[in-house]
Amino acid sequence: MIGASRPRQVQRAGPPFLPMLYAFTALFAFQLLGELLVQWLHLPLPGALAGMLLLLAALLAYGRVPEALERTAGGLLQNMMLLFIPAIAGVMLHFDRIAREWLPFLVAGIAGAAITLAVTAWTLRWLLRDSADTRPTEDERT
Repeated sequence: MIGASRPRQVQRAGPPFLPMLYAFTALFAFQLLGELLVQWLHLPLPGALAGMLLLLAALLAYGRVPEALERTAGGLLQNMMLLFIPAIAGVMLHFDRIAREWLPFLVAGIAGAAITLAVTAWTLRWLLRDSADTRPTEDERT
């Protein structure tokens, strides 16, 4: 159409990777804060976990997840298996110990999988409980 104006595109300042850099900086800063907090208070938990809890508290206080952090975290989660390769390779350095003490590893693996499955099923059931009340019946759909 003649005379129709196109919507203006907002131009962002800076290179396109800058939001991702800010998101990584935030993730590493919270991990560092968690490590420092654990060391300072002598807490019996990993610093990375304390950092994630601090990040959760900050996001709850902020009220939303910033878009750059959401996109960056999503990319990390999609490629999470690649992050486990160094840990799995490191386990192979202790293969002789695993061969000697295989039973605790087996029990921990099976128990961990069973607990994860049970908690996931319970969470799904709890989430579906609320949606069953709002779901239309067969008569309402027709």
